[in-house]
Amino acid sequence: MSTTALPTPTASSWFNIALLGFVWGGTFMVMAIALEGYPPMTVACARTVLGALGLLALLPLTGRKIPKITPSLARSILWIGLFSTAIPFVLLSWGLSHVPSAFAGVSMAAVPLFVLPLAHFFSDEKLIPRRLIGVLIGFCGALVLIGPGLANLGQGNEPLAQVACLTAALCYAISSTATRRCPPIDPMVLSALSLLVGAMPLVPLMLLIDGVPSWEGARAGGAILFLGLIPTAAATLLRIQVIQTAGSVFMTLVNYQVPIWSMVFGAVVLSEELPLRFYVALVLVLIGLAVSQWNSLRRLFQSA
Repeated sequence: MSTTALPTPTASSWFNIALLGFVWGGTFMVMAIALEGYPPMTVACARTVLGALGLLALLPLTGRKIPKITPSLARSILWIGLFSTAIPFVLLSWGLSHVPSAFAGVSMAAVPLFVLPLAHFFSDEKLIPRRLIGVLIGFCGALVLIGPGLANLGQGNEPLAQVACLTAALCYAISSTATRRCPPIDPMVLSALSLLVGAMPLVPLMLLIDGVPSWEGARAGGAILFLGLIPTAAATLLRIQVIQTAGSVFMTLVNYQVPIWSMVFGAVVLSEELPLRFYVALVLVLIGLAVSQWNSLRRLFQSA
């Protein structure tokens, strides 16, 4: 086990992590607004393409170059691109056309809990008893969240949309595991290339299913532009800065903020009705996260 000291978070680190939680927590609300004017496949495709173009344009401005792509690196980029952008973006876009944005936000809190069992089998991080207890608590929260929907599978789109949101969380966990196994590469370059890979299947699918999109007004069109440029492209730069200055453990604090902000935005901006099970699920998932990451969080706050 590594004994390397954790980086010490600065005031700037705390501000940046709070800003990331705020931006990513509002992403689901913005997706819901974009879906008012555009079909799900168009929203997913536009977000991916805009994010890819934004990051690719930033590479030369930041002095970064695309390295030689070896077969192992190409496989990693393919897996990461599909499971961090193409598949989950489509699942979330379709799911959000049938469930509240807050539901998707709470679902995303389960990503680290999905990562733990995957890392046990496909990485060097073993699922020790404490982490297993945390995973089980978190999955109880997931069951509370989708419990009523499971009883109605096959009856309308909402239950399937709930499953789609949780499946998107599983996709992000798969991409996280694939990222850990990826050969060394600059994080911004990897993000740009993975978005580019994700855009490749989405563009022809969008044209086949939805046709060429048109401008649908400032509200829906502006939401799509925001999705591609802010939470997808710009937030990636902020994420890299946080990890480089404060460490990846500190970055996990975003997971505690995103579902809370998604519920706040959903209720205040979109006037979504949030049933009691949303709050119960949120508490269980956050407790599961805290239990599974207890030692890392304790060291983090001791170093703050």
